[in-house]
Amino acid sequence: MTKWYMQIVPFALLMIPGSLFALEPQSSYELLSEELKQMQDDDFANPGMATVDRGRELFQKPGFNGKSCASCHGDDGEKLDPERIAAYPIYDEEHGPVTLQSRINQCYAYHQEEFPLLYDADELIALETFVRHRARGEKMNVDVSGPMREHYEAGKEIFHTRIGQRDMACVHCHETYAGQRLRGQILNQAQINGFPIYRVTDGNIMSLHEKFIGCYGTLRAMPYEPGSQEYIDLEVYMSARGNGLPIETPGVRQ
Repeated sequence: MTKWYMQIVPFALLMIPGSLFALEPQSSYELLSEELKQMQDDDFANPGMATVDRGRELFQKPGFNGKSCASCHGDDGEKLDPERIAAYPIYDEEHGPVTLQSRINQCYAYHQEEFPLLYDADELIALETFVRHRARGEKMNVDVSGPMREHYEAGKEIFHTRIGQRDMACVHCHETYAGQRLRGQILNQAQINGFPIYRVTDGNIMSLHEKFIGCYGTLRAMPYEPGSQEYIDLEVYMSARGNGLPIETPGVRQ
């Protein structure tokens, strides 16, 4: 019996190796309706800006020792370096690959003497959204040379490995058949330059690792935990895969 996903493209396309579909990185923004593009572009209409505002409040909130993120980085994060933000995940000799959310959590625990939060805690997602928003428009530039290469390759393997009852891999939807229609949606390249994003269908802000979990569910596969090494490696690969795309946080997506 023909599998369900084999029906989403003409038969002739199935005979062409997926590598021939390799394109320049394209933001999912390009596939949005004009209405959703306008929503993302207008800070007064973009629902994700509420999370940016929440993150700003947390950024300015004193921790246990009276210090806040703003104590080092300015009340509105004006001392943050957009180029540095666009380079995450980065490699740290002590911690290995560090995502932006992980770095925020480390600073929260070390500089404010607070207990670290669980990965993808609401507070961390809000802070990550605020910090990433400070780099909006900056082009992603993740360095995967040196010891980071191992994690890039591990993430690439995850991206290309068939999983779950659907027996599919990320690469099938987001490279081999990117641009084709699945039900009412066009399959995008799964570029992550807009994360954290506001999902219109859910009415919520969504972190990258939460999106990974959702995709695993779609493929009927057992997901990893947010902040797991597997998802961090996948984030390393997918971030580098989108190098050159501008940060859009908070992106608006269907």
